[in-house]
Amino acid sequence: MALDSGIGTLAGSGDVTAPVAKTVRTERVHHGDVFIDEYEWLRDKENSEVIAYLEAENAYTEAQTAHLGGLRNRIFDEIKSRTQETDLSVPTRMGEYWYYSRSFEGKQYGVHCRCPIDAAAEGIDAWTPPQLEVDTEIPGEQVLLDSNQVAEGHDFFALGAFSISHDGNLLAYSVDTSGDERYLLRFKDLRTGEVLADEIAGTAPGATWSLDGTHVFYQTVDESWRPDTVWRHRLGTGKDDDVKVFHEPDERYWVSIGATRSEKYLMIWVGSKITTEGWVLESDNPEGDFRVIIARRDGVEYSAEHAVVGGEDRFLILHNDVVDGVKAENFVLAEAPVSDPSNMTLLIGHRDDVRLEDIDPFASHLVLSYRREALTRVAIWPLTESGYGERRELEFDLELFAVGSGANPEWEQPTLRIGLTSFITPMQVFDYVPATGELLLRKEQPVLGGYDANDYEQHRDWAIAADGTRIPISLVRKKGLPEGPKPLLLYGYGSYEASMDPSFSVSRLSLLDRGMVFAVAHVRGGGEMGRLWYENGKTLTKKNTFTDFVSCARHLIDTGITSADRVIADGGSAGGLLVGAVANLAPELFKGILANVPFVDPLTSILDPSLPLTVIEWDEWGNPLADKDVYDYMKSYAPYENIEAKEYPAILAITSINDTRVLYVEPAKWVAKLRATKTGDTPLLLKTEMSAGHGGVSGRYEKWKEVAFEYAWVLDTLGLADA
Repeated sequence: MALDSGIGTLAGSGDVTAPVAKTVRTERVHHGDVFIDEYEWLRDKENSEVIAYLEAENAYTEAQTAHLGGLRNRIFDEIKSRTQETDLSVPTRMGEYWYYSRSFEGKQYGVHCRCPIDAAAEGIDAWTPPQLEVDTEIPGEQVLLDSNQVAEGHDFFALGAFSISHDGNLLAYSVDTSGDERYLLRFKDLRTGEVLADEIAGTAPGATWSLDGTHVFYQTVDESWRPDTVWRHRLGTGKDDDVKVFHEPDERYWVSIGATRSEKYLMIWVGSKITTEGWVLESDNPEGDFRVIIARRDGVEYSAEHAVVGGEDRFLILHNDVVDGVKAENFVLAEAPVSDPSNMTLLIGHRDDVRLEDIDPFASHLVLSYRREALTRVAIWPLTESGYGERRELEFDLELFAVGSGANPEWEQPTLRIGLTSFITPMQVFDYVPATGELLLRKEQPVLGGYDANDYEQHRDWAIAADGTRIPISLVRKKGLPEGPKPLLLYGYGSYEASMDPSFSVSRLSLLDRGMVFAVAHVRGGGEMGRLWYENGKTLTKKNTFTDFVSCARHLIDTGITSADRVIADGGSAGGLLVGAVANLAPELFKGILANVPFVDPLTSILDPSLPLTVIEWDEWGNPLADKDVYDYMKSYAPYENIEAKEYPAILAITSINDTRVLYVEPAKWVAKLRATKTGDTPLLLKTEMSAGHGGVSGRYEKWKEVAFEYAWVLDTLGLADA
């Protein structure tokens, strides 16, 4: 029975009672199908009853997890004790300065700094970053932006734009203090430290300078939070004088602006999930008109970067258009004259086993990024007087790893900054010297407390899906664990062609050192195995994402690595959709479900084009408004709409009230319906951050507390709270 506040009570453990949301009959009618949604009323966050319900859920969650307070504190202390809180990043050279960031013990946010280069240094020495020490005064150090000062007085803080003008004199930066991803753009004169009067509210997170530093280009979003317009701002003028230089009315497309690596051209990019179009303008002519590079064609994606090859300006174009009568699903690389971009010459053809991802031109070489066998790769391609030299792939002695080009802002530089990490390798920053092949280690992420990578092991395994497809699984654990099934956290995402590449985590050690195995199911819908891996896990093949995850769990159980009573499924956002669907599909395989900002009511959201991001998402999920088959298919897997009167694993759902990507109402409705429908007595918890967005709480200490909260719940659910 519902109370006037919209909340009833349900008996819980001991004297603690669980809130029960009232029901209000709401009909959703599409394609002749009538769906009765009894919890849609929770969408109105201006309604005091809604806030009361969320706060009641928070109070219940806190009461149900109060016994874990000590464990949470221990995990927080472990993360803190392993982290070098006062630290510096590896300096990156740009112009006449080395740029770096600092962190300080006791401070939530980073501090952005620079110091002058050694004017007497020559050759490679001029590109060797100084060895800065945290407790030693750095000659000439200048604090560009102290995020702690900017964040003062705010419960939430996120830095958006951080862009230095080409002459190094001006900084454009933007901040979000509510979590809704709308930023306030400001400017600072780095010569005087003065914050300029120019102030632009409601921007998207980015800013691009013209070559002469007189103008800044920025974006704004429409009512659906879609970046749709590019503006030009002349420093020293009011916002009302800003000029709209580009607008995209088609709601399927996002707009962005940036510059080529050479800084010769400004580039506006217009992209949907399946189609792109670029516009170009000389950076030294900021008040000129952008011109299209190659006109958009539905289903064709491309990117273009400026290179100087054989003394001539060229565009290097990655695209997935038809080549020799075959669709280049994994992309090809071509070159074309800047004056005639459609006149392309193929440089690298299509391969089924290699997904080309990026090309970074420098004055003397190119850097090609791609993936093969579910791992990232980087190759260096020298430029010669007549064209192109011989490519060389960088190799690393690790079974699993992730490598990528790092901060390399200069067009002419004798080194290439790259980053390397794995599940057992803290982030390593190298400078690669193309002329000699040297790989110079500049820094490895410090892990305090005696961390030794040799105490852990990582491995690649493969599950077999129902249709015979081999699904990669990455695993990491501490060596020497007892024989028999191990407690295991199985993570998955599987959407938007996003790849879950191996990476090191200090906080994860708190699980591994307690005997847990961490595994990643590289399910279809992600991009680990190429474009077709993504294509076979979206729209009308989306269920492959969920069944692949189930196949991975079954494989790990069948091979004795774990057992059904020792597995927790973990996913966030679209990964929250994954674990929500899996909870319906195969609840018997999991002891618990950890769902962060979960997209668990996808059909309701994708049916409403007025909601943030909906229209552009139709390329990912299909358009259920226009297509009954899409509607029926989405309804068949939507977690919220497929809740049944059966036993579910223990569930912890975490959301944020100001999330604009996955609205808080989705997990709120999901938990309300689960509580009213499921059988059994497994715990069901909802935690709503009341001042945060899609990324959760801000500030590193707050994030560590959140991780500790989640990990304590994981360990307790698996009976390891005392491990």
